[in-house]
Amino acid sequence: MSYYLTVMAMYILIGIIAAWGLNLQFGETGVLNFAYVMFIAAGAYTTAVFTLGHPSANGTQQYFWGTHLPFPIPWIASMAVGAVLGVLVGLVSLRRLRGDYQAMVMLVVSLIATYLVSANTGFLNGQTGLALIPAPFGSVHLSELNYRWFFVAVTAVVALLVFDVMRRITGSPLGRTMRAVRENEAAAVALGTNVVKIRLLTMAVGGAIAALAGAIEVQFIGAWSPAGWTYPETFGLFAAVLVGGRGNLGGVALGAFLVQGLFLEGTVLLPSLGNPDLVGAVQWITMGVMIMLFMWFRPRGVLPERRRRFATEARSRVPLLLVRAQRDARG
Repeated sequence: MSYYLTVMAMYILIGIIAAWGLNLQFGETGVLNFAYVMFIAAGAYTTAVFTLGHPSANGTQQYFWGTHLPFPIPWIASMAVGAVLGVLVGLVSLRRLRGDYQAMVMLVVSLIATYLVSANTGFLNGQTGLALIPAPFGSVHLSELNYRWFFVAVTAVVALLVFDVMRRITGSPLGRTMRAVRENEAAAVALGTNVVKIRLLTMAVGGAIAALAGAIEVQFIGAWSPAGWTYPETFGLFAAVLVGGRGNLGGVALGAFLVQGLFLEGTVLLPSLGNPDLVGAVQWITMGVMIMLFMWFRPRGVLPERRRRFATEARSRVPLLLVRAQRDARG
């Protein structure tokens, strides 16, 4: 039971981090990034090749390059790769296309990336994927269970740092500009906003956060393969954002806890009934139904985005008070 608790805690924290990155893109800026899981995979593969060492040291696995660097360099490198990949994908899909076409292009890009990695064995070990990925804290001498809880604690600290970054971005003038682009692109352009630049920035930051989630996950489970980043995984994160409440960091965290933790990973603790493949299929069908129900009956999620009000009334009184003061001075 302690083992399953650490696994659930890790997947919940990783899901929350990944969902916050998607919320910045979709919830705050309105970018339908259907290739989001590709950025998670990019972070996972980057951390893998930065920790596995030279390919000659792993004769049973084939990959194009490798080295062995200490923590936290692989995680930082993964974030850099995710940010660059976000800009590249954004340049392809965001500059000349509308939102619905952008979503389709990103989905196609994700599918192409999956098939390329799967088909090319010499690139990242093909369909088999990479395994035996070292844990990040090898110098910490703890029992296996205590080490897992230590990993959970480090991930929780990382999640708090990501939350602080997201809070600062969404509460800043940049965050208001992102929401303006989401609500009315034409009005934002009329006010002089460079919409493409804002969306590219969103893709870069969100891609870095997604890659960080992948880096943490791959070093926790010690393996990664193309089967772990198929397009349904993206819709699982979209479900977390929609159910929790897009544009609300607390709501997105709640959605990730409910969807990624209890709904997807919590079912592992249930006794197996019938064909396990049938259980997985029913799980995804139920998620699709849940997304449709929330979009129909509660589109703003469990914890909706809070309404931001500005002190316009107080400011409007200032000129009136000045007029009255000048009138009184004149007698």
